[in-house]
Amino acid sequence: MRIAYLVSRYPAINHTYILREIRTLRTLGMELHVFSIRPPDRPPEQLSVDELEELRATYAVLTAGIGVILAAHLRTLLGRPLPYLSALWQAVQLSGGNPRKAIANITYFGEAVVIGDRLLRLGLGHLHCHFASTVAFFVAGIFPVTFSATIHGPGEFNDVLGFYIAQKIARARFVCAISSYGRSQLMKASEPRYWEKLEVSPLGVDCALFSPPASRRHQGPFEILCVATLSPSKGLPLLIKAVDRLVRQGRSIHLRLVGDGPHRRDLESEIARLGLEGHTTLEGNCNQDRVQAFYREADLFALASFAEGVPVVLMEAMAMELPCVTTWITGIPELIRHGIDGWLVAPGDVDQLADAIAKLMDDPELRQRLGRSARIQVQEKYDLVRNTEHLAAIYRRRLASNSS
Repeated sequence: MRIAYLVSRYPAINHTYILREIRTLRTLGMELHVFSIRPPDRPPEQLSVDELEELRATYAVLTAGIGVILAAHLRTLLGRPLPYLSALWQAVQLSGGNPRKAIANITYFGEAVVIGDRLLRLGLGHLHCHFASTVAFFVAGIFPVTFSATIHGPGEFNDVLGFYIAQKIARARFVCAISSYGRSQLMKASEPRYWEKLEVSPLGVDCALFSPPASRRHQGPFEILCVATLSPSKGLPLLIKAVDRLVRQGRSIHLRLVGDGPHRRDLESEIARLGLEGHTTLEGNCNQDRVQAFYREADLFALASFAEGVPVVLMEAMAMELPCVTTWITGIPELIRHGIDGWLVAPGDVDQLADAIAKLMDDPELRQRLGRSARIQVQEKYDLVRNTEHLAAIYRRRLASNSS
């Protein structure tokens, strides 16, 4: 089976699970041609060996060169004038008169032409996308190819009209949600006659790569780890406030935040205001080898999010038998059963969050039990190879009639 994959940015440090999905699909015998809208988020010298290999095999649209882009548009306009002009008009119509959205949609249209033109030249008949579904939507509207998408949430579910969810599901060959909750939100946003297009395809982690350490250290402060983009949806100010409460109780505790994002300066200011510089470390973005080391060194993983899909970082921590405290939202309860595989708290409740961390600090046997159950849960339901085999089976079933 030969298909194209479209990603908004590839490789990207926050989306290593997409890289693992692609590479695992290849080991299952699928021929994947990867397209990326943007180049990687780091220079080549900072990429891992696997990322470098993927970079060399990936076609990045925005680095194609103006000559290539203009040639693709000219070929398409001359060869498919009606679909070309219809898609351009649809890009404007979908904006609803909003100039900024119109410019964004026309940009997506322009990128779609470059990708679709190359798909035809490579003889590829299907395009699957992560985080670039509007571009894929236009590709399928202009060229004789089908498209599918993996919808992660929560952004798409918060603005189903702005993300054109109903139109995308209507045009798509099929759409994958990463959780049953995600599928329910796609059903809510689309007509019942299209619900048969919706699939649940959970993400996964390599349980051999993310394996628990022989033992966890018991010296120094109690180490809380959080791996997250530093953005409003992650609820990080609440986690910092919870740490502040625990410090004021006289507890020896340290929070390590791994990741970067638009709210880094705000978080640094809050940490300084509370006098937590000695109890908090902001590591910034880190490659997987360093993140794995942080998992091994931590005593507990905490995620205070207000909105999520199903966080892969939780799966990674669970696979390493690291007990997790997180919020009872969206698809997370499908991954973590409260009191069995981890500890769930109400979103936005700093008291519950601080109390849950304190409870696990005081009960090493509970931490050990939750960690062991968590790894079993991931092995049984979120194993990378098993879930990628499930995705490959979806491709085979849904694309059986595709000529390519």
